[in-house]
Amino acid sequence: MIKAILTDIEGTITRISFVKEILFPYAAKHLAGFVKNSQDEPQVRAQLDAVRAEIAQPDASLDTVIDTLLGWIEADKKITPLKQLQGLVWQDGYQQKDFTGHIYPDAHAYLTAQHQAGTALYVYSSGSVKAQQLLFAHSDFGDIRGLFSDYFDTRVGAKQQPESYHNIVQNLPFEAHEVLFLSDVVAELDAAKAAGLQTLQLWRDDQPKSPNHAFITSFEHL
Repeated sequence: MIKAILTDIEGTITRISFVKEILFPYAAKHLAGFVKNSQDEPQVRAQLDAVRAEIAQPDASLDTVIDTLLGWIEADKKITPLKQLQGLVWQDGYQQKDFTGHIYPDAHAYLTAQHQAGTALYVYSSGSVKAQQLLFAHSDFGDIRGLFSDYFDTRVGAKQQPESYHNIVQNLPFEAHEVLFLSDVVAELDAAKAAGLQTLQLWRDDQPKSPNHAFITSFEHL
């Protein structure tokens, strides 16, 4: 029996193009200015130091750090300090109403119905928890953060590693087999299944499919 749902965001409950065409370009355009203006704030300084540690250059200049971050954005790297800083930049964008967080209507309807039915809902995304909460706070359907019990990002581990899902389950009041993981990415589904979770692929944009996982093209099919 499924008692909880753990959902990916990009490509699963929001369109991939929202991140690729709206969020990433916005961060790339505004990140340098944001970092220069906010470098002395503790939460920003901590992430800049984390970048220096990641590239093994503890004395790297601010310009080097910024160039590194922009290179990571270009290469779509899933590196925690980048994700944390992107979340801070996006916060400004949401608050200034430069964009709203896209959510598929069928996903919103399904998650709302599951929440009302008492199913616990959780989020696991490569985007930072802060970025996740910003998207849901400023979604096309208003503030929907109340649907979710908790959020997880790459601080629990990479999404294609079974250990990451073990780490998440340890933080839930459920057994692994009681949790359904939703994603559009086969490698993520494989990792979750290896950790004992149930899986379901959202096949929206002609991604590769796998016979190891059930799939749907819309939540309306459930």
